[in-house]
Amino acid sequence: MKRSITISLSVLAAALLAACATPLPSSAELDKLTQDIIARSFRAQGQAKLDRLSPDEDNRLCAESDRTGIAIDAKTLQAIEARNMQTIKAPTDGKFLGDFKEGERVAQSGAGKTWTDAENSANGGNCYNCHQISKEELSYGTLGPSLYNYGKIRGVTDPNSEAAKPIVEYTWGKLQNARAYNACSSMPRFGHKGILNEKQIKDVMALLLDPASPVNK
Repeated sequence: MKRSITISLSVLAAALLAACATPLPSSAELDKLTQDIIARSFRAQGQAKLDRLSPDEDNRLCAESDRTGIAIDAKTLQAIEARNMQTIKAPTDGKFLGDFKEGERVAQSGAGKTWTDAENSANGGNCYNCHQISKEELSYGTLGPSLYNYGKIRGVTDPNSEAAKPIVEYTWGKLQNARAYNACSSMPRFGHKGILNEKQIKDVMALLLDPASPVNK
């Protein structure tokens, strides 16, 4: 009996040594294996398309930095911001502001970009998920800064004036593509990625900048 146990332990030890001698997959191999598993596990349906499984280069760089804890160098950060700045388009009719009431609806809505959403249905901005915007809404996230009194504290009394032009254009650009101003911003690139259309962005602009908006009262 004792001899049998000794033999069994020897066999087990040999197996363990053999396993230890086998090289472990590299980080790159594990990443590829993970991507292959994810790709086989998803299908395109509704607004959820397979392109989201292949992040663009800027997303890849920021995600890699977040995963590894290794900061992106300043030159690369500047390149990311420059690339994204080039995607920002001015409003087709030259007008930046729409209807602040509609903007509130966009900000409140978290609809869109899921497999249950019809392809042509309108998305929401889900802005309250990260920001305080109006005093009336008590449920809001704090991932982003408060936007209450956004236009008021920036001195916007007439959004169409020359004096207001810098903050109006900045806000438009930020809603179009936040990574033009912060390379690894967590804010969705609403215009660049087609999450919101031009009219919706104009309405959110009005919510933030129109002096008549409840946000600026």
